[in-house]
Amino acid sequence: MAQTLQIERANQLKEKPDVSTVKFGTVFTDYMFTNRYTPEHGWSQPSIVPYQNLEISPSCQAIHYGQSVFEGLKAYKNGDEVLLFRPDENFKRMNQSLSRLSMPEINEENALNALYELLKVERDWVPGGPGQSLYVRPFVFADEPFLGVRPSETYQFSIILSPVASYYGGQADPTSIYVEDDFVRSVRGGVGSAKVSGNYAASLLAQKKANELGYEQVLWLDGVDQKYVEEVGSMNIFFVRDGELVTPKLNGSILPGITRKSIIELAKYKGYTVREEKIHIDDLANDLHSGRITEVFGAGTAVVISPVGKLNIHGVDHIVNDNQVGPISQELYENLTDIQYGRAEDPFGWVIRL
Repeated sequence: MAQTLQIERANQLKEKPDVSTVKFGTVFTDYMFTNRYTPEHGWSQPSIVPYQNLEISPSCQAIHYGQSVFEGLKAYKNGDEVLLFRPDENFKRMNQSLSRLSMPEINEENALNALYELLKVERDWVPGGPGQSLYVRPFVFADEPFLGVRPSETYQFSIILSPVASYYGGQADPTSIYVEDDFVRSVRGGVGSAKVSGNYAASLLAQKKANELGYEQVLWLDGVDQKYVEEVGSMNIFFVRDGELVTPKLNGSILPGITRKSIIELAKYKGYTVREEKIHIDDLANDLHSGRITEVFGAGTAVVISPVGKLNIHGVDHIVNDNQVGPISQELYENLTDIQYGRAEDPFGWVIRL
């Protein structure tokens, strides 16, 4: 049964920033959604409250044992309308992550309705400039004060909002990629297919290494054989090979990205052949060298599509498409963002209008 959503009004609202100058993830809106789980009442006390610090115990289980999951999506402005892109997929994936960490699942319909109500309160925070959006961050963490290795008995679920500028500012310059041979992001049977905080912590050292070598992102190989391509940075990876779109097949250690899923569906709709398969790193190197692969790009919520201009594989740099954005990457980026911002027809029913 859906509980009544309480709204606590702030005494004073913040001055809204010039979003074009805002660094990603540093400015937050006036309000946030909160919900609490206890064994006695389940998820209860759904509230929209002024954005505020959380009060937790130093023995909070999320800090010590890592029960923490999150999601990321965006709200867009089109005239007077606020648009959301496939938010049901985010809450569906959140429940998959919660289940993997033995955390209580949320009611997806209630979560969607809470997000809609929060955005109605905060609709003036949705920026309308080119490429701008309101980043939406739902997250759940264990907050029981107990230093024992077992699932927590209590949890907090919150949604916070942050206005963000276009990720690129202007033209998307292709990024450079370092293929990581030592560290791995995840293994089959682990939590690679869940959006959990620990996955990102595990990636930071390799990211630092890549940056020190002069590369912007890490391309991860599988954690068993370290021979098969998995993800790039915190994104899924795509290749244009012989005019077809190719991406690593989901295997339990790759995050099932919503942007990934949308690009696959959009590309098929536009008539492209899409292949999901195991991609051996040596085959990738050979196909880059021979010219069979003409485009490479990452795909994720923050960037939508991030073209790749250079990959370092086993110490050898491979330049992609003369370090320029490829035509298929550009086409899919424009088509997908036009749907997200309501500039083009949405033949899939992906967009929610508020």
